Amino acid sequence: MKRMLVGAAVALTALAAAGGAEAKGCIKGAIVGGVAGHYAGHHGLLGAAAGCAIGRHRANARDRQVDQQQMAPQARPVSAR
Repeated sequence: MKRMLVGAAVALTALAAAGGAEAKGCIKGAIVGGVAGHYAGHHGLLGAAAGCAIGRHRANARDRQVDQQQMAPQARPVSAR
């Protein structure tokens, strides 16, 4: 029980210290990865770290895709020209 309380305190401290912009995708990925890691052999911390990395990667990929769509010229039909 003491170990769980220490882990929760560390997690809350990390969440409080992290900035909003840097944590994009990381928090959700860490939660999902931590739960999955816990049930897959009590490796919650390792799962949380991997989930954070994957979540951050996906958020960056999504941002790049949105940026590319905004920069692409808008296609208009020939009749509208």
